[in-house]
Amino acid sequence: MKRTFTAVLFFFCLLVVWDRLAASGRWSPVLLPPPMAVLDYLRGAVDDGTLLQALWVTTKRLLLGYVIGVAAGVPLGLFTARFEWAYDTLGVIGLGLQALPSVCWVPLSLIWFGQTEVAMLFVVVMGTIWSVALATDNGVKNVPPIFARAAQTMGSRGLHTWIKVILPASLPFIVSGIKQGWAFAWRSLMAAEIYVTILTGFGLGQLLNYGRDLHAMDQVIGIMLIIVVIGLLADKILFSPWERFLHRRWGTVRS
Repeated sequence: MKRTFTAVLFFFCLLVVWDRLAASGRWSPVLLPPPMAVLDYLRGAVDDGTLLQALWVTTKRLLLGYVIGVAAGVPLGLFTARFEWAYDTLGVIGLGLQALPSVCWVPLSLIWFGQTEVAMLFVVVMGTIWSVALATDNGVKNVPPIFARAAQTMGSRGLHTWIKVILPASLPFIVSGIKQGWAFAWRSLMAAEIYVTILTGFGLGQLLNYGRDLHAMDQVIGIMLIIVVIGLLADKILFSPWERFLHRRWGTVRS
């Protein structure tokens, strides 16, 4: 409760500073709109359905690409952790691709898939899969070897050891990787929506880009705030409680 109050007080102070700077007249409203102008834009976008429609389109794209990335990244991470030759090949490639900014996938996806939903999906998947795979690989390798040896003395062998011992023991690290993959999926989708223009649906990235084209800073800042709020809510509601529970359950949290 104390931390929440501190965060609210901090953001309130930032809001006051923002309002004072906008009211000082030193910056043009085109460059720094007042908070009320941003609020008016968001209210109007909600009333005419633009914001809700864009949020729905973006959420669908994000969830689909994220689920595919996680579903492919976890087995890939287990595979590279199990076989040394796989880590020396796929693991090294994944390490390099994970450091590649998501926006770099956009030109390739446009050439391969054109101005389509598949192009956006490809960018999101590529932005997610490698971070999840590397986190899974790291989690498996951080499992104490004594866990597997103890299971083997009780008759566990092969795939049973991996499913019943190693995978559960590495879950805290895998969840951290899945959480990181969510952040990369967001960044990838925003890059895709800004550069890929399609008529099947306009997401938050397109609204952000249109605000730039129209020099409407109230729209740009408003959409940026929406993106930040969604990211915070996803972390606080979905990932952080799950992550804390697993670390407590597995005894990996600091006392």
